[in-house]
Amino acid sequence: MPNRLLMPPAEPLHNAPEFTVSELSQSLKRTVEDTYGHVRVRGEISGFRGAHSSGHCYFALKDESAKIEAVIWKGVHGRMRFKPQEGLEVIATGKLTTYPGSSKYQIVIEALEPAGIGALMALMEERKKKLAAEGLFDEARKQLLPWLPDVIGVVTSPTGAVIRDILHRLEDRFPRHVLVWPVKVQGEGSAEQVAAAIRGFNALPEGGRIPRPDVLIVARGGGSLEDLWSFNEEIVVRAAAESMIPLISAVGHETDITLIDFVADKRAPTPTAAAEMAVPVRSELFVEVADLGRRTHAYWMRAQESRRNELRAAARALPSAGDLLAIPRQRLDSAGSSLPRGLKANTHAHFRRFTAAASKLTLRVLHGQISQAGHRLTVSGERLGLSARALLRRRRDRFAGLEVRLRASKLSNAQVQRNAILRQRERTQRLSERAGRALVTLLQRLDARVENSGKLLSALSYRGVLARGFALVRDEEGHPLHSADSIGPNARIAIEFADGRVGATADADRPAAVARRAPAQPKQAAETKPAPKRVAKPVDQGSLF
Repeated sequence: MPNRLLMPPAEPLHNAPEFTVSELSQSLKRTVEDTYGHVRVRGEISGFRGAHSSGHCYFALKDESAKIEAVIWKGVHGRMRFKPQEGLEVIATGKLTTYPGSSKYQIVIEALEPAGIGALMALMEERKKKLAAEGLFDEARKQLLPWLPDVIGVVTSPTGAVIRDILHRLEDRFPRHVLVWPVKVQGEGSAEQVAAAIRGFNALPEGGRIPRPDVLIVARGGGSLEDLWSFNEEIVVRAAAESMIPLISAVGHETDITLIDFVADKRAPTPTAAAEMAVPVRSELFVEVADLGRRTHAYWMRAQESRRNELRAAARALPSAGDLLAIPRQRLDSAGSSLPRGLKANTHAHFRRFTAAASKLTLRVLHGQISQAGHRLTVSGERLGLSARALLRRRRDRFAGLEVRLRASKLSNAQVQRNAILRQRERTQRLSERAGRALVTLLQRLDARVENSGKLLSALSYRGVLARGFALVRDEEGHPLHSADSIGPNARIAIEFADGRVGATADADRPAAVARRAPAQPKQAAETKPAPKRVAKPVDQGSLF
């Protein structure tokens, strides 16, 4: 049998120190954090799907050949001017740390900014498409500017040259009452101030102590894209779209385009041009009014002369009054001469008619007419009695026939109703049996769900975690404590174990370095640990998270 080369077994290193997994992870964590306490990383955002339910943001930064995990805590994300977006190239500032739960390193981002003009333009274009899809740029939403406003509201910086240019231009053209809302037009918080100024002007009441503007001018001088970025923020664009007061956008120079220009009712290339759009030139108005007055007076004079000529021509064509009244006057004289003879003839005709009627009205004629009327009344009374008796007999016979038909119909209807009641009773009995069976089945399913929910509640309860050797720390009011920084010296705390609670007092004489560094490790691990899947839990159920 050929000889084989046997390798001697490796000797165990009995003198090498032993580390637990947690100790080794914490040592690596301190090494990484001490070496890379503050870094700036440039890369493309990948895997960003919005903020987590906890408020934290988890994603990755990548370039052509590498990728690093990144996290932004909830408080930092709320203060950020630029929010992370999928595919955006950014420069992130923060510190490196490790996550012992999965043996990986990550960057905790404290500040975020787009990487160059190209990223800003891409972000602006994406935001423009989003707002346009919502209809904020539609021409139908834009309002007409008032021809001559009484009050003009200006949103701009009170210290720049823009406000002076606007005031000088208004003074030259048509002095108006101007209200200035001072704001920051660049830097942190400027977008919020501009949006608040627009909404503040719109909130002024009509007829209040401070007059409500008839038109608004949002103005800023020229600058780079970064300087004008506040007017591309979504909060400013939405505030301008919601404005019920007509708004003029005058941001930057003529070549500078911001998103507020698309939603404003009117865009001015410069702040001076915005002042020119707001009011007309008073001297030109005076000249125009004087010219219109002269033209109106000349037209009135021409119209009066034309009507005077027409009246003269009509007067020449009409006949004289004597000619018009000659025939009517002759007719009146003829009628006046024949009136006495006509009155006498009419009187004689009425007298003859009266005499003829009086000769017919004697006592014998009247008695005869009365006797005839009495006879007619007697005959009519007898005929009325006979007609009433005949009608009564016919109605009695008719009612007798209706009674017979009604009795027969009543019996038939009662039988039909009995049959219908029997059918409904049988149907009700069948439905009652089906309802009973369905109720039993439903109760069985609900019992099974309650049993499963109880098992799930027992499995997810934090008391199971306590049973594995962990402890829950609460303050005097019973609120859970997540870090050592939130515990003051000599503070009373309660420590809950699986078998009960123990009261304790925090130490006041611990070293400063330990007080600063010790709580950072569990807090970092707790915050970087992915949030567990949330399940419904009953009220008053505690949580370690």
